[in-house]
Amino acid sequence: MDPTIDGFLDNFNKNEPVRNDVLAKSEREFGVSFPGSYREFLSLTNGGEGFIGQCSYVIFWKLEELVQMNSAYQVDEYAPGLLLFGSNGGGEAYAFDLTAEGLPIVEVPFVGMDRTHAHALANDFLGLLSDLYDAE
Repeated sequence: MDPTIDGFLDNFNKNEPVRNDVLAKSEREFGVSFPGSYREFLSLTNGGEGFIGQCSYVIFWKLEELVQMNSAYQVDEYAPGLLLFGSNGGGEAYAFDLTAEGLPIVEVPFVGMDRTHAHALANDFLGLLSDLYDAE
């Protein structure tokens, strides 16, 4: 297996890459600079869904959908400081922890969403993909 972002996306249904103006606008809206490995992912596909490895199904939202999705799930009220960007297609959301240096990735339940229920998954997006790929 190729340990690059693209190498983990063999069974993943990709969207068109994100446009640079959309990326810049999103970073301004959220007041962040997205981590390098997430930016690399966006340069290959603006979200999508499918399997990472044999067992991990994921849905990564389009960058243009992040504001709407975070608002719909009332993240600012229930889990302030998190920025949801996708899910496992079931009850768990994937999010950047905006309060921590480097924006590590956490998992938080959609039902009963609360920062106290968030648990660390990976230091960066490449690490998340690697962990998902290796999951059994």
